[in-house]
Amino acid sequence: MTGKDTPKDVRSRNRGQTETAILEGAKALLSEEGFQALGVNAVARRAGCDKQLIYRYFGGLDGLVEAIGGDLASWLQDGVPPVAQPATYAELMECMALAFLDALRANPLVQKIAAWELSEPSPLVVKLAEARAGSLARWIGAIRGDLLPPANVDAPAINAVVIAAIQHLVLSGATTGMFAGVALREEADWDRVRKVIARMVRSAYA
Repeated sequence: MTGKDTPKDVRSRNRGQTETAILEGAKALLSEEGFQALGVNAVARRAGCDKQLIYRYFGGLDGLVEAIGGDLASWLQDGVPPVAQPATYAELMECMALAFLDALRANPLVQKIAAWELSEPSPLVVKLAEARAGSLARWIGAIRGDLLPPANVDAPAINAVVIAAIQHLVLSGATTGMFAGVALREEADWDRVRKVIARMVRSAYA
C-alpha cells in the first residue's frame, strides 16, 4: 500500500484483479477445453482463486457466463481496425465481410461459440450466442450510417448468406484446413477466399 492508498482502494483494486482473472480463466477454459468443461471448480482452479469468489463476484456460473457475454460484446470492435466510411452500400458490405472474416479467424473462442450454437444450444450457449449476434448487429449499424442497399435487393438474406459462408469457412479452416476441396491453411488460401467474397458481394449489390 502506498501512502495515498486507503484500505478501500486496495480492496477495490484486488477485487478488480480477481474478477479479471476469473473472467480470463473462464474464457481460456472455454477456448481450450470446450463448454462442457466450464464449471465453478474448474474456473477457480484456472484463475487461481477460491470458488466462493465466483459466487461472490458473479453470483455463480450463470452470472459468469453473462459476464463473458458482455466481454464478448466488443469482440468485433476490438479485433478489427477502424473502417473508413464507405461511399456505397456495396463497398460497405465488402469492407465489413472481409473485416468479419479476419476478426473471426483471430478469435478461437467466438469460433467455438458459433459451433456450439448449432451443436449444443443450451441456455448458457444461447446467452453467449446472443452476445455475439448483438455485437455483430451493433457493429454493422455503427458503420452503415445512412447508406441503404439498392432497391429490389434482399439485403438481409444476402448478408445472412455471406456471414454464414464466412463463418463456415473459418470453422472448417480451424478444424480440417479445407472445405469442398479448397485449402484453408495458408494466408495465400485466405487471400483467395477474400477475393471471391469481395467479388460476390460487389456482384450482389451492383
